[in-house]
Amino acid sequence: MSKLAHNPFSCFARTFSSWALAIKNASSPRKALHLYCQMHRRSIPFDTFSILFTLKCCTSLHNLNIIRHLHSHIFKIGFATHVYVATSLLHGYVVVSLDDACRLFDEMPEKNSVTWNTMLSGFAKSGDINSACQVFDAIPLRNVDSWSAMIAGYVSNGKYGSGLACFRDMMSDEGSKPDQITLGSVLSGCAQMGSLGLLMGRSVHGFVVKNGWELNVEIGTVLVDMYARCGFLKCACRVFDLMPARNVITWTALICGSAQHGYSKEALSMFELMQEMGVKPNEFAFTGVLSACARTGLVEEGRKYFKMIEHYGLKPRIQHYGCMVDLFGKAGLLEEAYQVIRTMELEPNVVIWGSFLSACKEHKNFEMAGRVIEQVLRTIKPERDGGVFSLISDLYVLNEKWDDAEWIRKLMVNHSVRKARGSSFIDYKK
Repeated sequence: MSKLAHNPFSCFARTFSSWALAIKNASSPRKALHLYCQMHRRSIPFDTFSILFTLKCCTSLHNLNIIRHLHSHIFKIGFATHVYVATSLLHGYVVVSLDDACRLFDEMPEKNSVTWNTMLSGFAKSGDINSACQVFDAIPLRNVDSWSAMIAGYVSNGKYGSGLACFRDMMSDEGSKPDQITLGSVLSGCAQMGSLGLLMGRSVHGFVVKNGWELNVEIGTVLVDMYARCGFLKCACRVFDLMPARNVITWTALICGSAQHGYSKEALSMFELMQEMGVKPNEFAFTGVLSACARTGLVEEGRKYFKMIEHYGLKPRIQHYGCMVDLFGKAGLLEEAYQVIRTMELEPNVVIWGSFLSACKEHKNFEMAGRVIEQVLRTIKPERDGGVFSLISDLYVLNEKWDDAEWIRKLMVNHSVRKARGSSFIDYKK
């Protein structure tokens, strides 16, 4: 064994690249930062890679002070004007502070496509679509990542029409062709728009087939989800069957889509088949199957699947409790519905209260409604829950409690509570 191996200062023999590699392969961001600090204390010269790997690791800590300290040190050692280092630093700021990111972006003497796209994505993810559009319009040379970030920004902020319009502009730009990420965002937008987005969704599906793209899990799943949400279950099943591999999200998309459009038995069959195939259900799959039970009045099946949630190591969520209250309420099992509300670990929301009171009204069980009305009134807000106020007023009227009904109506008038009128329409955000 060499003397160097026994030397406690043998770490100085490491090359720059070995330090960078050690930071890259660090077991945790804290460990990476510790190695970076060791380089500084031992006066080991930094290179681009050691800085980039440190920034990448420390960004996941979501700690503004750490990013600022690294920024100060990077500036001190003369790497602040390096475009790759500055862009990586920009990404670190985007995650924790858009204000700091904007200042750095404006100060950067050189920007590449990744720099522009980082700033664009930061605004889009924060919900500031106007600023994202300004950055997008200012990009000197847009690439597929620029278009994808802008489309994803529109879709994630509910501006589905604008997202699809942006995609059409991209398709007319000969310099940019969509990739899997682009199409994923477009199809997500189509799914949210219902029948209005179906035409575009089918066109995207045609693009995938025409270009010979593999129907992998990612693309296949968003296609299944899009067709299922739009009510085209046959198309969803066809895509599902053609997929060489599927994951729990794929199965869940088909289960929830079937339940949403009234195909309850099919949803339950898919859920059983998923388990037989060895795929562990997630919380959304249970929401789908419990919703299917509630729609069709399958009480025993609903009980079985609700108990199964904890069997798979999951905790019931508010939507699962809501499905059970809806299921028991529609079946007239108001005592069981009430017990679900009383024993649930989460605070009941307005949806659960509305479902329970609607069941009390439907089955004319005013005694049961009277147990919860006081608690409901402490929970709901007049400015946003007008429907529940109207429901309580109706219950008092049906039970001939005229004074209580008049009190609720006066409360509604004093708070300008309006009962939403029934309507049927298709809407989407531009």
